[in-house]
Amino acid sequence: MLSENLAKVQENIRIACKKAGRQESDVTLIAVSKTKPVSMLEEIYREGIREFGENKVQELTEKQTVLPGDIHWHMIGHLQRNKVKYIVGSVSLIHSVDSLRLAQEISSQAVKKQIRQEILVEVNIASEESKFGISKEEAISLVEEIAKLPGIRIRGLMTIAPFVENPEENRIYFQKMRELSVDIARKNIDNVEVDILSMGMTGDYMVAIEEGATMVRVGTGIFGERNYGCVQE
Repeated sequence: MLSENLAKVQENIRIACKKAGRQESDVTLIAVSKTKPVSMLEEIYREGIREFGENKVQELTEKQTVLPGDIHWHMIGHLQRNKVKYIVGSVSLIHSVDSLRLAQEISSQAVKKQIRQEILVEVNIASEESKFGISKEEAISLVEEIAKLPGIRIRGLMTIAPFVENPEENRIYFQKMRELSVDIARKNIDNVEVDILSMGMTGDYMVAIEEGATMVRVGTGIFGERNYGCVQE
């Protein structure tokens, strides 16, 4: 079941890349495993997946202790400053940095551990009140401020597009994210790469890939429905 789901997602990624004239290797699939038992993660791991995304720090760290060490963990959920110390240095990428204060705490913890933590700046591209993330208008100035901090490296941007029935409705938001990433890259800010664009979830990842996503976060499409109502990753 899970292997079939995964194969379907991977085939859709291939189709979207071909349509956009992109290499399949340009897109990283992150299996969003929040609320799912370790046994399901192990099954997907056996299929070759090494990128897993979690929303909660406690769930991430618990799974990390029992699963293989070659997994790359992604913190994709809203991150509270008092939880930063538990994941800095143990996750490959923090996708959800949406304020200077949060970035400062990540920087502080990274300096203590003498490492450099890679992060993405989260942009609320559709200006939804229910979503975290900096506004498009404030994104560049926030990137410039975070880039000055030690122990952090900005790798790009992340967004959570609106939950829609028709994925085409989100194309405009993915286009805006791509344009924003290009604008930031053109500034050649020290300590900023902007080579990652994390956008697209189960309902719209093919459109996101067509518009330049380099990471897509797919949960329901791989693991099936969760046992509570939430936005589908």
